[in-house]
Amino acid sequence: MKRFLLLLLVSAGMGSAWATLQPGASAPNFTTQATLAGKAFQFSLADALKKGPVVLYFYPAAFTPGCTVEAHEFAEATADFQALGATVIGVSHDDIETLNKFSVSECRNKFAVAADPDQHIMKAYDAVLKMKPSLADRTSYVISPEGKILYSYSAMSPDQHVANTLAAVKKWAADRPH
Repeated sequence: MKRFLLLLLVSAGMGSAWATLQPGASAPNFTTQATLAGKAFQFSLADALKKGPVVLYFYPAAFTPGCTVEAHEFAEATADFQALGATVIGVSHDDIETLNKFSVSECRNKFAVAADPDQHIMKAYDAVLKMKPSLADRTSYVISPEGKILYSYSAMSPDQHVANTLAAVKKWAADRPH
């Protein structure tokens, strides 16, 4: 029984839910190379936040099954995010050449994806995959224009990331004074 409990505690510690920045925390600022519709550019979180909230999502690797599903779902919802003033950007360890292709085919030219080959962004956001530290964990954040974490969600299944972050952005929009 003790061995079972120890195993349960160890495996729980490997889960992603324990490692995210919590609502109210300051979002670490960053600038990195990104791509939209196959065209590389410098993405600055500070500049994006001047336009509204940012949905920052981390994913393990371009062109893998779960990451492709998640990219398709974010692409389908991009207009909904934009209507609320939000910017969507995905981040992975992939190089910019790979992401140029991913941004066209899987992101469907709808939103940007950023390269984090040295993992400085992943580490700053506690989004390193514990079981394979060279990859990002599947973690999504909504960041307010003031640079605070409004919402965080970590789950390896891509199923709820878009719905959850869209709901958080809608709540942010509804709570704003008009």
